[in-house]
Amino acid sequence: MMAQYLALKAEAGDCLLFYRMGDFFELFFDDARQAAQVLDIALTSRGEHNGVPIPMCGVPAHSAEGYLARLMKAGCRVAIAEQTETPEQAKQRGGSKALVARAIVRFVTAGTLTEEALLEPRRANVLAAVCDLRGSYGIAACDISTGRMELEECPADRLGAALARLGASELVAPEGMADVPPDAIPRPAREFSSDSGEARLKQLHEVATLDAFGAFSRPMLAAAAGLIAYLDHVGRGNLPLLLPPMARSGAAHLAMDEATRSSLEVLASSQGGRRGSLIDAVDRCVTGAGARQLADDLSAPLTDRAEIEARLGLVAWLHGDPLLRGDLREVMRAIPDLGRALGRVVAGRGSPRDLGQLRDGLAEARRIHDYLQARKDRPALLDALLPALTGHGALTDHFARALVPSPPTERSQGGFIAELFDHGLDELRQVSSDARRAIAVLEAKYRTETGIAALKIRHNGVLGYFIEVPAKHADALIAPDNGFTHRQTMAGAVRFNAVDLHEEASRIARSGGFALAREEEHFADLCGRAVADRHRIAETAAALARLDVAAGQAERAAEGSWCRPELSDDRVLDITSGRHPVVETALGARGERFVANDCSLASADRLWLIGGPNMGGKSTFLRQNALIVLLAQAGGFVPADSARIGLVDRLFSRVGASDNLARGRSTFMVEMVETAAILAQASERSFVILDEVGRGTSTYDGLALAWAVVEAVHSSIRCRCLFATHYHELARLAESCEALSLHHVRAREWQGDLVLLHELAEGPADRSYGLAVAKLAGVPAPVVARAKAVLERLEKGREATGGIAAGLGDLPLFAAAIEHKEEVVDQLRSRLEAIDVDALSPREALDLLYELKREAEKLP
Repeated sequence: MMAQYLALKAEAGDCLLFYRMGDFFELFFDDARQAAQVLDIALTSRGEHNGVPIPMCGVPAHSAEGYLARLMKAGCRVAIAEQTETPEQAKQRGGSKALVARAIVRFVTAGTLTEEALLEPRRANVLAAVCDLRGSYGIAACDISTGRMELEECPADRLGAALARLGASELVAPEGMADVPPDAIPRPAREFSSDSGEARLKQLHEVATLDAFGAFSRPMLAAAAGLIAYLDHVGRGNLPLLLPPMARSGAAHLAMDEATRSSLEVLASSQGGRRGSLIDAVDRCVTGAGARQLADDLSAPLTDRAEIEARLGLVAWLHGDPLLRGDLREVMRAIPDLGRALGRVVAGRGSPRDLGQLRDGLAEARRIHDYLQARKDRPALLDALLPALTGHGALTDHFARALVPSPPTERSQGGFIAELFDHGLDELRQVSSDARRAIAVLEAKYRTETGIAALKIRHNGVLGYFIEVPAKHADALIAPDNGFTHRQTMAGAVRFNAVDLHEEASRIARSGGFALAREEEHFADLCGRAVADRHRIAETAAALARLDVAAGQAERAAEGSWCRPELSDDRVLDITSGRHPVVETALGARGERFVANDCSLASADRLWLIGGPNMGGKSTFLRQNALIVLLAQAGGFVPADSARIGLVDRLFSRVGASDNLARGRSTFMVEMVETAAILAQASERSFVILDEVGRGTSTYDGLALAWAVVEAVHSSIRCRCLFATHYHELARLAESCEALSLHHVRAREWQGDLVLLHELAEGPADRSYGLAVAKLAGVPAPVVARAKAVLERLEKGREATGGIAAGLGDLPLFAAAIEHKEEVVDQLRSRLEAIDVDALSPREALDLLYELKREAEKLP
């Protein structure tokens, strides 16, 4: 047995091997040690290997899903080795000592889950593949629980943003590929072939060309090849549901890198959970599919104005009719998760319950279609969705006749095919029922004949049907020629058999076996019908999810008095009484009011420099405006009284950086990396929020960096930007930067205490109130007093010297400084290029070197 195990373990590689032994999955060696620690189960031993006891642990096969879920959360991957023959077949093959054959039937990994118990209902489970082809990156992503598949090509500078948007549970990449996350799973490079990808997609969808699905580049097809090859590997040749691929254009979506998503807490809060995130504050969907679609919308906001307006139109229509919205949400609340039920059926892991969910969900979709079809003044997006909600009448009618109202999750015991659907099945069930009644008659007969009132006919999986009497009455049945045969003696009872009981039991077994086989045939047929109609069912599931998102967005807007944003092609951001959706929700739960603020950015006033005390609300103001842009371009209403938003191509947030010790980066280094990405990638149509750039280093270095970054954003990038800072010296930039204006969050000291007003006002901040905030935080009074004395001395010194920003007013503008430096460097390069080195004597070369050195020392 151990030789068989070791061979399978070699095939499993770095996966934990679940080795099936009877009713358990057993793990051995290091797998057992790791699993026992993760699952908190007993670690035992079995036999020896090379003279050393073999560590072992196991989990029951019937409850393996729960253990698998815990292993997946711990980052493990599992190979399932099942018995591929019965013990009887093994004996026929190799004699009484033959080992039952086993094989790995499936790899269970984080990105390839379909089981309901292993998936989060409100979160997509994405598997992605990435590859590099001639300097361009191809990305293929799918959620095999619903079959959705997308292909994308992006340049190197957008790869990080694309992967961050996907948030894949598992990522595969060619071996040796650079610039991929360290947890990416390496696969042979030969699997990432564009020709192979095109051929596999054509084969999967039974088409001669992929043109009907979209235009796919070579990098896209290469990534698709790697993705399908990995799915083929983990499924051992059984591919899951894969719908026709969709081509995603990176330019069609608002780009956000990983740092921005983390800073804005779009799908997860800084604590790592859903609670406290943007989606937690916005999500009012009543179905899991709707919640997953909303997460996708927030992860990939649109940049196409017409598409955004279409979503907003549907939300506005539902927002304007509360009764319609309430009725629709009530009906949708009872709709099962069609997409995931279909995914399990197509993957061969479906149950009768999944078929029942398809029946019920498609029937409810038709009801919704008829209800909405009768409404007038429907928005364009609704008219586009309605046809997908119908057209399944024949399938639902057949399923309604075939299945019982509430099918079970397990089919091994049968009972899921409805009466009158198959007369032959009904007859088999009647035979079994008659035999059971006959057994009840036999029990009464045996009691009368023996005079033993406690006699019972029982059943178990080992003995089948048997007669059981208390031990004190056993002698009466053991007597010869009384028609009873002894089977088993228990502690307080004795079990017997009888000829007529055996005959009835055989009738039950035969009819029951035939009935189960008949139901299995019907189950396979019903699954085949669902698989054949999978594309249209998936369209229905997607349409229902989009309706749920729109209704949920309308409900959230009604709850919070949110407004419909006005979209513009101008570079403008004009928000009246904007609020932070997450902070407002948290304050509302405590009965407190959020202080709303306006924001008005335009071409002539595109950079706001914001000062004021800590805890005054600067970071909240920055984030709330970024979130309003994100919500608007995702197609939803926004937390404001009014909002006019010029479309944004990329959103950057450098707020609240922390260190990354695992990658050897300090807090300041992380801040500089993020700032560098903004300066390199932002365009005129981008929106940037920057908070306290330059902190974490010396005052002079920090101020110099902050000054240069503000100038670069203003004069070179020229994008809309909110810049929060404690460097009051930066206010001088308003004199040289025509599109920069000064603002501050208001605060007042009252009777020695700091009062934070959380209101934004025009003009520079008069002071930082740092000592007052320290006092508010509980810093001991002697420390605050000492700090106050030191501050007074420093301020006197600043008045005498002009402060640390003395002389900055004489600096040339950013663009002029860059131009001047490049001009000088070019002159020096020109002189070097003109030198004929071979024609110089040693003396001439030395003189020239001194001359060039003097010129170089003149450079700024």
